[in-house]
Amino acid sequence: MAEKRRKFDPEFREGAVRIVTETGKPIAEVAKDLGINETTLASWVSRARRAGTAPAGGSDELERLRRENAQLKRDNKELVMERDVLKRCMVPWVK
Repeated sequence: MAEKRRKFDPEFREGAVRIVTETGKPIAEVAKDLGINETTLASWVSRARRAGTAPAGGSDELERLRRENAQLKRDNKELVMERDVLKRCMVPWVK
């Protein structure tokens, strides 16, 4: 026999969406913790993002991480070049 369809009040929905967007936890994990269907929560999050009432997943944090990653790549490139120069300088002394 089919389960009776549950109704969730708007405050519960908003709270669930807030947990997903602010903590960055996967929808599946949050849905399991709250005891609701994963697709139900995913539709709430999707609807909130389309309506503009929920952040798009920590875009400030994502942008900061992208900038940091780009800086680390530049630093790594410079260090690799310095290492290669030092290797070439050491060759005459090793022989």
